[in-house]
Amino acid sequence: MNSTKSIQQQEDRLSDIDRQLFELLHERATLAHQISPDVEQQSLKECLEQYDGPLAKDSLIKFSKQISELTLGRPSSPQKRELLVARKSGQADTLVRVNHTVIGGPAQTIIAGPCAVESLDQLRTVAASLKQAGVKVMRGGAFKPRTSPYDFQGLGVEGLQMLKAVADEYELTTISEIVNPAHMELAAQYIDIIQIGARNMHNFELLKAAGETNMPVVLKRGLSATLEEFVLAAEYIASRGNTQIILIERGIRTYEKWTRNTLDISAVPILKQETHLPVLVDVTHSTGRKDIMVPCAKAALAAGADGIMVEVHPDPRSALSDAEQQLDPEQFQTFCTAIRQSGLLHS
Repeated sequence: MNSTKSIQQQEDRLSDIDRQLFELLHERATLAHQISPDVEQQSLKECLEQYDGPLAKDSLIKFSKQISELTLGRPSSPQKRELLVARKSGQADTLVRVNHTVIGGPAQTIIAGPCAVESLDQLRTVAASLKQAGVKVMRGGAFKPRTSPYDFQGLGVEGLQMLKAVADEYELTTISEIVNPAHMELAAQYIDIIQIGARNMHNFELLKAAGETNMPVVLKRGLSATLEEFVLAAEYIASRGNTQIILIERGIRTYEKWTRNTLDISAVPILKQETHLPVLVDVTHSTGRKDIMVPCAKAALAAGADGIMVEVHPDPRSALSDAEQQLDPEQFQTFCTAIRQSGLLHS
């Protein structure tokens, strides 16, 4: 008899506890709607951290999420964070200033140079052509991440040293790709702007390292990256304190075979609208065709691009990389003249 009475008391007590739980959940829901979601989440988090009872922590974590969903009437995912690179209402464009060059703002920039640094003579010939065309920024690859391990991988530190020597001689600003986070300090000795190439857009440790430098960073869109992924890659850099970021649309991989990649011209106005960062277009890698680089450059500028990147080599046929798509000095002069005569390039 006593046993039966004891069981009934336990059942009654369980019902009381369940009713109290529902009442507490109702009270919690009322309070949760009156405070910020962050505070609500923090309250649950602190309770979980302080709990030292017998219940499994994993189960309690799942239960806390269900409580949040129930009391707030929505999934308990954190609020979407406002990105540092996102354009806020009325925000002005970011201007990247290096040496006597400004990238972004009312003036557009042409960046040109060889795909890969090969020799001092090669660089001097290209630098002289840039100087003649009024171009102040020279690109040149010293570390070359290639699809095939047997292709030319660049001259490394020696290439950076050559680039600096010629840039100093011709008073040019330099851009070169860095592929190893450990090389960031080394880069600062020789170049002005760090480039993170398309193949490294998802190299998050490299992005973090670039964010911890005080050097401007050129970030190229990945071969198959969405615009959201591209912007978030830039956010990796900005989140570490470096907001001197330049975005480059360089074409994405599609099924099209008549061009090396597909130039996503719509990326330019979208990125300009969604971010405050300068946006350039690499017409060399996006097309891979010399015969359409001028109209594609005009289209990029008309779409609002802050500048154009193009590859130049003294003798493209003998180039150690990208031989088919690099302009020779004469073709480069013609390219620059056509762009300037279009009235789309404001310098």
